Amino acid sequence: MSEVVIRAEGLGKKYFIGHQSSNESYVSLRDVVARTVEGFVRSAKDMYNGRQLINGDEVEEFWALKDINFEVKRGDVVGIIGRNGAGKSTLLKILSRITEPSTGRVVLDGRVASLLEVGTGFHPELSGRENIYLNGAILGMRRAEIKRKFDEIVAFAEIDKFLDTPVKRYSSGMYVRLAFAVAAHLEPEILVVDEVLAVGDVEFQRKCLDKMKDVAGGGRTVLFVSHSMPAVRALCQSSILLARGSLQCFDRTASVIEAYLQNNDANHCTIVWDEHSAPGDDTCRLRGVSVTQEGASDVLLSSKTVCINFEVVISKLERDLNIGFYMSGPDMSTLWWSHHSDDSPEFWPKLTIGKNILTCLLPAGLLNTGRYWIAPCISNHGRRWIVNMPPTICFDAILDHGRSPYWTSLSDGRRQGQLAPIFTWKKK
Repeated sequence: MSEVVIRAEGLGKKYFIGHQSSNESYVSLRDVVARTVEGFVRSAKDMYNGRQLINGDEVEEFWALKDINFEVKRGDVVGIIGRNGAGKSTLLKILSRITEPSTGRVVLDGRVASLLEVGTGFHPELSGRENIYLNGAILGMRRAEIKRKFDEIVAFAEIDKFLDTPVKRYSSGMYVRLAFAVAAHLEPEILVVDEVLAVGDVEFQRKCLDKMKDVAGGGRTVLFVSHSMPAVRALCQSSILLARGSLQCFDRTASVIEAYLQNNDANHCTIVWDEHSAPGDDTCRLRGVSVTQEGASDVLLSSKTVCINFEVVISKLERDLNIGFYMSGPDMSTLWWSHHSDDSPEFWPKLTIGKNILTCLLPAGLLNTGRYWIAPCISNHGRRWIVNMPPTICFDAILDHGRSPYWTSLSDGRRQGQLAPIFTWKKK
């Protein structure tokens, strides 16, 4: 039996959150000055006693993780999934010894290499070459070991032209390529990877998944956090599902993904963001995505056209701006990608500064019975991700477009396969 290399026992992480009092209609200058003095005294006491500094009049206790127990054996590849705010990144920071737990303990047997944020462990003033040696030393590698792997790291990261450039001038994609290359090639016993890989382009993400398979094949342990269910399914034999800081289940990946999808059992056909929370950057922001169908309410019919609508606010119009999505089927495998620029240029929807409403029409007679997921994305044709979201919008469809009696005789109301198109057959 394989030995246990990660053991979490009663693991918990507690934070204190400050809130401003909002039940007063009028606040005088005297009150403001008094509260400022009180806040300064309280902060000084907290700093002296080594406690967390909190701003605000009211303090709330928040458990990012609570009573987490699990074991991971050597050579296992374990996925960690859950909705935003479930506690995934907090767990990885504790396992990477970045954050101390409030309760419980973690026992690690082996050297840990972590890739949690873009540029983790890099010094911005040092060059790529110097950061490879620095990061390797932090991971406990001897200089001879780093030198032996140096050429492989540079080749994998594809930054040979910028090897002697300070990393503060790197793009986010170059940062993450080099960071992953160092973490994966310096032979740690435990490799911890967060969703940071989403920063890279599609081809680099594929390279990273292949590399993690190689790492696991060498008997080392991998912990992988991702919102991409196909990636988790392809890479991980078992997975952990977190929800609101608690461990919901730790089982075979297929079972955990099924439980995750069941926990998200409500339709989310429409999501709207305000100007402060809208995903994107100074170039453009995604303000809303919706799935609609004429005459439909909760469940869409496969016999009618489905409209996927995007509201995008553009501040700076770039020539190669590309708006699209990928769709996943009921088992979260990717069915297709679609972009507004897929057709010939003369048929592209013309983007303008300000609000743009784009609609993608899914033809009738395509969908099967089941749940479908949409992951919105905006990029400069893959060179830079502006928006790269996990499957976020979901809707249910019912198969009702079959004309053959064999279709209507299906006991579960669906046809085998992800989709159920009707193709034309001819005889010569």
